[in-house]
Amino acid sequence: MTKTTLNVLFKKMQKDDKKEVLEFHVQGNELPNTQELVGLAGSIVILNVEESKAGTFNAEFVSVQKDSKKTTLKFNIKGDSDDKVIKLYPHAGRSVTLLMEPSQMSVDDFYDEDDHEGVEYKIEKDGTASVSPNQMTLDDVAQDEEIDNQDDSDKSEDEENDDPFAQVTLSDDDSLE
Repeated sequence: MTKTTLNVLFKKMQKDDKKEVLEFHVQGNELPNTQELVGLAGSIVILNVEESKAGTFNAEFVSVQKDSKKTTLKFNIKGDSDDKVIKLYPHAGRSVTLLMEPSQMSVDDFYDEDDHEGVEYKIEKDGTASVSPNQMTLDDVAQDEEIDNQDDSDKSEDEENDDPFAQVTLSDDDSLE
């Protein structure tokens, strides 16, 4: 699918506990790319309100509802996009150009994005990620593996000498009594 451009009325913005709900109306009976839009409903899309400085952001395309006068498009944006959402407020209630394209992210990934194990990081304004200076590097991992392998080989030599069931040859002078 390709990028879809729609001239819409930015009808409403509503803040929920964890998300921002955006509602857009397409006036009239003619809706370009109807099949594509219906196919995208229920998935994650990349949105851009062309007139705003918010840039692109991921949103869940919740639904497409059509009646005799308009078509309503509803989207959910997660709370972690607050700085972008603030830039959308001045455009609510106005006609805007909405750019929309499919995202490769699943709905589960969209809502579970913050609940991951692994490296803690912070996304900077320029899009780069910064990690803790105490974060282990790949070189550190390689060194640790070398040390572990060396420790394992030392252990195996020690274990060979400490085996209580090792075969012992007794001489005639040794007695079991």
